[in-house]
Amino acid sequence: MYEIIIVVYLLVAMALIGLVLIQHGKGADMGAAFGAGASSTVFGSSGTGNFLTKTTTILATLFFVLSIVLGNYTAKQSVPVDEWDLSAPVVEEAPVKKDDNSDIPVN
Repeated sequence: MYEIIIVVYLLVAMALIGLVLIQHGKGADMGAAFGAGASSTVFGSSGTGNFLTKTTTILATLFFVLSIVLGNYTAKQSVPVDEWDLSAPVVEEAPVKKDDNSDIPVN
């Protein structure tokens, strides 16, 4: 289920990026007002604004909802770790044989 949500999330993100990139800004309408070529397009100077705006809004809402769902799903899977565990591991040391004539231990 997690993999399916990730794939849908990536597809929505890519579609959202594409829609934002093909939209023209508010300043682009000024050229159409003075007779630029934008007014003779297929949808007119602002004909696609409503469709693209609604689609972008729907995709943005879906993107945020999927982000929250993935965040909650990931948070439920994580296991809390005790960061303040101060107990040291017990290590047994081998007895050291010491030569009576030397200060250096010999194994």
